Amino acid sequence: MLSTITLSEYIIVTFIAIFVIMIILSVFCLKKHKKITNLLENEKEKNEQLCSFMKFFSKTLSDTVIFDEVYSSIAQQIASITSAKGICIYELQIDGLLSPVGYTEAFPPLQRSKKFILSKPRYASDSLKYEKIELGEGIIGEVAEKKTGILLEDASEDERLEAANNLMPINTLMVIPMLMEDRVSGVICAINSKTHKAFTNAQYETLESMTRLVAVVHNILQAYSNLTTQQRLSQELEFTRLLQTSLLPKKFPKWSPFVINAFTRSAKEVNGDFYDFVEIDKDRLLVVIGDASGKGIPACMVMAMTRTFIRSNVERFTNLADLFWELNTNLYRDTNEERFVSLSCCLLDKKEETVEFARAGHTELLLFSNKDQIRQISPDGAALGLLPNEFTGSFDTMSFSFTSNFSIMLYSDGITETTNNEGEEFGRERLCKLFLESCKRKNSPNKCTDKILRAIDNFTDEEQSDDQTIVIISHENSFI
Repeated sequence: MLSTITLSEYIIVTFIAIFVIMIILSVFCLKKHKKITNLLENEKEKNEQLCSFMKFFSKTLSDTVIFDEVYSSIAQQIASITSAKGICIYELQIDGLLSPVGYTEAFPPLQRSKKFILSKPRYASDSLKYEKIELGEGIIGEVAEKKTGILLEDASEDERLEAANNLMPINTLMVIPMLMEDRVSGVICAINSKTHKAFTNAQYETLESMTRLVAVVHNILQAYSNLTTQQRLSQELEFTRLLQTSLLPKKFPKWSPFVINAFTRSAKEVNGDFYDFVEIDKDRLLVVIGDASGKGIPACMVMAMTRTFIRSNVERFTNLADLFWELNTNLYRDTNEERFVSLSCCLLDKKEETVEFARAGHTELLLFSNKDQIRQISPDGAALGLLPNEFTGSFDTMSFSFTSNFSIMLYSDGITETTNNEGEEFGRERLCKLFLESCKRKNSPNKCTDKILRAIDNFTDEEQSDDQTIVIISHENSFI
């Protein structure tokens, strides 16, 4: 990619992609919550705001000295999306103190205003630039030190905000730490909802999801200000990799009688493959595996969009086909023609002990059912984001009982399309044979995954050319 565009253009395009995703993810999350759907009523106005922001952002990124303008613009966007009257982004400085780096107008100093004579709220932002907060000091320092967010539905009587309330009444407040691998880089604070009511849990969750992405961008901006060109590109990839890692589940759900194991590895620094587990209610769990087109940062961004949409909207749908239809609408609208994602989903019902399976352009499901063969299940369904719904066709689903000897495998095509130095592919036949032997030996999902990966590594000495992901689900009685 660097051979066809300049480094400056590459940096700008990458940053814009990250911020587009930040805003899109936030809008997706807001769709789930009926109490704040009024934020989405004027779609035309939102699009104009977004385009305006992107133009400004592109211009300012060409000169990384203007960091305050970038952060203040981010603060304005966050305020618009979360319906907060005021937003302030605090950065943890080298001296260990928290200082505001971007904020909306009329955001009061939360700790130091008692040291200034401020007769009017409009002078508040002038004094914010001098505010220095120690870790553990007041509500901002407390959140940074404990690495845990706070939602105050009623903040009017909180002693920690006494100085600020003397200048500008704070009725409700949200504060969330900016974390990267458990390291605090700053804090984002929102005050007073535009609805004139208390902040809701939905608004808090939206701010929380945005804060994770702002933390990534903050670290990228810091890297750009301190590193050489080559170091900046390497650091950018590392930060994006950390974002992707943070989106993958940290553990496998316990969902008796289903036992689940998953694994993914990247062909490049950043992966377009992903898997996820979404608990819908106490009985139903959605298992997702996907493969975004391409590799690297663009694929990771599409992966993040897909994952967030599913997590935010799955409870609204009664079947997987409808979920795929709406996801296709969003991806087709918000990505270019070169970007799409293949997807497979298994809906596990532990009460009924059933599985509902649907796929969208992804590899087939492999099923072992206590016979000397592996069944390949492949209902119809095109990849998502490639075509508008009127040309996509239907998404078929298949349901079956999950009995005591069943095991199923979901995988990405990076597994079967692995080639050796003679150009031969690993292939579906080898994969089915390995899965069959492992199931007949009553191997656990974890052990079965390890055997397949070792076989792939022994098959080829070639550098991995595609991302590789496996999800195996077995009945808990199948490997006793």
